[in-house]
Amino acid sequence: MRLRTVLPLVATGALAVPAGAQADFAHVVVPGESLSSIAATDGLSVSELAAANGLASGAQLVTGAVVQIPPQGSTGSASGAGASTSAGAASVDGDGDNDGDVAASASTAAAAQPADGYTVQPGDTLSGIAARAGLTVAGLAAANGIDPSAPLLSGTTLTLAGASSGVSTGATATASAASQPVGTVAQGSSSAPPYPTPERVSAAQVGSVASANGVSPSLAAAIGWQESGFNNDLVSSADARGVMQILPGTWDWIQRTLTPGAPLAPASAIENVRGGVLLLHSLLASTGGDPAMAAAGYYQGLSSVQRYGMFSDTQRYVNNVLALRSQFGGP
Repeated sequence: MRLRTVLPLVATGALAVPAGAQADFAHVVVPGESLSSIAATDGLSVSELAAANGLASGAQLVTGAVVQIPPQGSTGSASGAGASTSAGAASVDGDGDNDGDVAASASTAAAAQPADGYTVQPGDTLSGIAARAGLTVAGLAAANGIDPSAPLLSGTTLTLAGASSGVSTGATATASAASQPVGTVAQGSSSAPPYPTPERVSAAQVGSVASANGVSPSLAAAIGWQESGFNNDLVSSADARGVMQILPGTWDWIQRTLTPGAPLAPASAIENVRGGVLLLHSLLASTGGDPAMAAAGYYQGLSSVQRYGMFSDTQRYVNNVLALRSQFGGP
């Protein structure tokens, strides 16, 4: 058993669990520690420790993060029936080497895109950019004098003059969020998209997709990091997939409801981000722009939040997301 000395919370630590999380005491992660090693030291199961911190059981920990240690025998509720996993998200750093790269990744989130254009990021395709901007591939290629069949070079700036955001707004978005699936409907079929791919994205890429779709870049980046550490190859125990941890049933709903004219590519990290961002846009529209309620709806399902309030694990998730926003240039 660990000596149960209460440690001070690290206010600026990467991926720190907020002080509001209900637990017995706080432990600052040191190099080499994992959920399993901490759980074993404190007489807990990995699932108990993960649930107490809103994490997946297979999450990797970042040195300097704060983990809340619950009393022995406590159990966490698993409720997330929306886009997210039922037990939170993997707290890995951006390159998977557990060396605490959150701050470095966050510093790139503020990289500005041209006001009337878009700078091509690694993994982008002309069709994906055109779909996000509400343009045809031929129209986008013609506007930039490029061959639509030629490779698209990272760093190229494309003009998007006259492009629309391609997302629902106002009453339509509000109505869409109200029909967000939860439970078995959100779960969908295990053989259906989205499909995980061995790709990682950057905070800047997530922020660019968010900006193009009317969502706060820092909020989108915080949720993407909380969900997967920007890893599109992650599949949760609840079968949520990709950077934004979207369940197959939720993915199908996003395709049909939020982007019927610009289908999402099922095996693309950037398109997984776009799907999550479109859901966030709809949730923000339905909650008056409240980032906490939108994050809660993303994790638990908005209809469930409105009916039952935030479950304890949802509140921890929301606290984590709001704390992470400052790491990605947000308030």
